[in-house]
Amino acid sequence: MAMLKDKVVIVTGSGRGIGRDIAMMMAAHGAKVVVNDPGVSATGEGKDEGPAAQVVEEIRKAGGTATANTDSVAEWESANRIVKTAVDAFGTVHAVVNNAGILRDRIFHNMSVEEWKAVIDVHLNGSFYMAKAVAAIFKSEERGAFVHMTSTSGLIGNFGQANYAAAKLGIVGLSKSIALDMARFKVRSNCISPFAWSRLIGTIPSDTPEQQARLARMQAMETAKIAPLAVYLCSDGAEKVSGQIFAVRANEIFLMGQSRPIRSVHRGEGWTPETVANHAIPAMEKSFYPLERSGDVFNWDPV
Repeated sequence: MAMLKDKVVIVTGSGRGIGRDIAMMMAAHGAKVVVNDPGVSATGEGKDEGPAAQVVEEIRKAGGTATANTDSVAEWESANRIVKTAVDAFGTVHAVVNNAGILRDRIFHNMSVEEWKAVIDVHLNGSFYMAKAVAAIFKSEERGAFVHMTSTSGLIGNFGQANYAAAKLGIVGLSKSIALDMARFKVRSNCISPFAWSRLIGTIPSDTPEQQARLARMQAMETAKIAPLAVYLCSDGAEKVSGQIFAVRANEIFLMGQSRPIRSVHRGEGWTPETVANHAIPAMEKSFYPLERSGDVFNWDPV
């Protein structure tokens, strides 16, 4: 139970749901945890210090060590305050779990610029701000782990989530870049795509029988199932695991694919628009990906 003994871990968005369960398990395995959560609504509005404080209280009652922070990850200055909270309380940082998130779902042609920006700011910019704010510590101490939350909405696709999908796929690129750029300093960066019923998932519309069936499957998936992989990825035991994308679905853990060439064509004399139409596309179209959503690919009941 001491896999993270004396490690200092920041878990953003850990006042509720997946983040709360990750923070609780980190502490149970010996970590000193910064429970970060501004206590906003699922759409990112309002502020409430209660959720973060409550999780800290639960951790302490269980014999763990934690402190609360209610800054938003969506701004550079406040992200730095989150890291400062950890350093002031515990002296350093060993791992960051970028879990904070909001949803502003809207079909693409009706999505406002504000809805787009709000989600990008929390998910993608917030992940960058947190990683950048702690990077100097990781580099100087030549160790550190990032765990970023991605989503099959970005990895595969989903209706009405252009902002969320773009942010979550952007996080995959960010994680891989961190893993490559900071490998020489023994810093690791990985992604988890979680399947679980949470407060955010509960905001997804359920207007059709298909949507209702999908949400019913999601309700069977507990948020606590995500925590074990996150704890492991922050431990020294994961020192050789970096640049990977995992998905967790109840008792299933998946290693997700990454973009690689799957088919090629060539012409020695080069291409014209006509030969692209007559040769290249017909040769490749049988390998095209269909316009699938996450539920089309993960279409069996969780194990």
